[in-house]
Amino acid sequence: MGIEKRKGQHIEAVLREEVEYTASAGFEQIRLKHEALPQGDYAKVELHTRFLGKKAFPLMIVAITGGFAGALQINRALAETAEKYLFPMGLGSMRPMLEGVEEESFLIRKHCPSIPLVGNVGVAQLATYPVERIEALVSKAELDGMAVHLNPLQELLQIEGDREFSGSLEKIAELCDSLSVPVIVKETGAGIGGATARELKGAGVDWIDVSGAGGTSWSKVEYARGGTPPGFEEWGNPTAECIKECKGVLPLIGSGGVRSGIDAIKAIALGAEIAGAARPFLLAHDYGKLDEMASEWVEQMKIAAFLCGCTNHSQLKNIECTFV
Repeated sequence: MGIEKRKGQHIEAVLREEVEYTASAGFEQIRLKHEALPQGDYAKVELHTRFLGKKAFPLMIVAITGGFAGALQINRALAETAEKYLFPMGLGSMRPMLEGVEEESFLIRKHCPSIPLVGNVGVAQLATYPVERIEALVSKAELDGMAVHLNPLQELLQIEGDREFSGSLEKIAELCDSLSVPVIVKETGAGIGGATARELKGAGVDWIDVSGAGGTSWSKVEYARGGTPPGFEEWGNPTAECIKECKGVLPLIGSGGVRSGIDAIKAIALGAEIAGAARPFLLAHDYGKLDEMASEWVEQMKIAAFLCGCTNHSQLKNIECTFV
């Protein structure tokens, strides 16, 4: 099966099938300490931060789509929303662009000129394509960073999946040494733990997106496409656990099961710099409610921050949170 058709099937499964983890990301177990006497003016709450050298609201539309018919329309809408709210945005796997199959859906910079825009390649592709080819993606798509996604669970269940991961850490280190933009390493929903985070730091990685379990289960996505063997529907480390383990190793993006602005604040309070989500934005676009959802999540984040006594991004790390 061609990669373009496969990417389309992935998005169709994400939109139409039951592909969420049954087990949670852990955010419902976290209680943020309420401040009954906040000292500040809610109208002056300002949560923007710096990400990849640009001003950004600390909520990322993380990588999910690109490389198939219809992806351009989705990515354009996501990019325009990201630009409006200054959300960082990640592109889906750019393997179709590397293979010369499709590139238009990745060339969306004109729709989001101000935001941090992050590319995306699979760790398996680093063994096939030299750094110069990855650098060409950076230049052509006008990227501020490049994410390398780790998805061994998905690959091993996928009919067409890769099986060879030898030397992956060395290839990541080579990319970090040579690429002109920061390198982010992300999972695809099964989570990155503390030991792996420390290995990635040693390789020169700049950021980690923990992308833990609790959101979209890519094993379930592959099962919807006929993947085997069964039994791995709930495999992975919950996002809240991943953030706790990786805190202090490298700057973190907290994604995986973030399903509200309140979850996003919890992810940051736990130790992430910014939070991220993918499927909720895709579904909101499909329902024609993308701007409505974005506005609601921004307001939730601002209110939650204020009710914890915070009026700016730097104060979010001081929020008291307990597991219940």
